[in-house]
Amino acid sequence: GKKSLRQKAVDELKHYCNGFHLLWIDTKVAVRMVWRLLHGQVLTRRERRRLLRTCADLFRLVPFLVFVIVPFMEFLLPVFLKLFPEMLPSTFETESKKEEKQKKKLNAKLELAKFLRETITEMAKRNKADTG
Repeated sequence: GKKSLRQKAVDELKHYCNGFHLLWIDTKVAVRMVWRLLHGQVLTRRERRRLLRTCADLFRLVPFLVFVIVPFMEFLLPVFLKLFPEMLPSTFETESKKEEKQKKKLNAKLELAKFLRETITEMAKRNKADTG
């Protein structure tokens, strides 16, 4: 059924609380990684990606906090998210947005693979015509 306005507000509040909690955990882990880097240890590829994602999330958090701090500005948040979809930190994304982003990436990879296959086929035909 349909959710009441109060229930929607509570769900959104829980979503943002969980997002801040996850961002706090990621920040603590990133600080440990930076500490390791400063002491000469090397990060794995996975750790480096996580550190970069967390740093990017912290930079994205600054404009997001403006919406949280300024009264009644949260009503404009959906408009800004429509204009700037990458504005929210990654810990605040919903599952549907993550799936949509993965589908777009997959479609782009498929298009690239199709283009490369056609290019290789065309080059093979030209080479065959040149030699034969």
